[in-house]
Amino acid sequence: MTLARVDDRGDRLVVVNLNSARRGALSPDLYAAIGQAMEKAMEPRIRAVILSSEGGFFCAGGDLNVLIERRKLSEPERRGKVDLLHDLIRAIRACPVPVIAAVEGGAAGAGASLALACDLLVAAEGAKFTAAYVKAGLVPDAGLTSALARMLPRQLAMEMCLLARPVSAARMADLGVVNQLAAPGEAEAQAHVLADALAQGPRGAQGVIRRLVAQAYEVSEAQQLDAERDAMARAAGGDEAAEGIAAFLDKRKPRF
Repeated sequence: MTLARVDDRGDRLVVVNLNSARRGALSPDLYAAIGQAMEKAMEPRIRAVILSSEGGFFCAGGDLNVLIERRKLSEPERRGKVDLLHDLIRAIRACPVPVIAAVEGGAAGAGASLALACDLLVAAEGAKFTAAYVKAGLVPDAGLTSALARMLPRQLAMEMCLLARPVSAARMADLGVVNQLAAPGEAEAQAHVLADALAQGPRGAQGVIRRLVAQAYEVSEAQQLDAERDAMARAAGGDEAAEGIAAFLDKRKPRF
């Protein structure tokens, strides 16, 4: 039985985590499905990717039974296993179209990393974000400390990681981390509403925007000004800009 699948909806892809027996814990099938979706997102028809789940919980992170077995591996071998997970985060970050997380129930550990790696985040009311590695004598991975440092006050990030205290979706929304709260069971439906809006926009410009915003956390203001200059110079000569500007001047809806 497969533990993940990719649904092709024409203009979007939906990665569905099916590991409900373990609250959506990471699995090789999920790794493969996310990788497949990120590759297929290169097709011009694809306008968004949604990460979702069945069973009422987005992703509980690493399976502790698997981590116990990794004690038998050498440290370089364990490092290689972590790199496989990190490659997923890199793939999501490099996706040419926006990626939307639809979080039901909660996102814990690397599951929180997956959700926070996405460009837009919908969470069901009552869902919780947790980084409880410390309870198992472990430390965060999958870029979680980087994401938390970008998105949350330092003290709250420390509270999550050192004390393993969960943060509610409502609080995450108040802090601007969650874009939209949904009724329980409706997170994916609301993610599709966002995907519908993205599908009406200019695919090329959206891809450049997501890259600019992502790199802005890593480079100096001077470097970012140069990157924005170059991107704008290219965009202004493109077909999307021609259509968008013409539509604005003609007071009509653009046809991207």
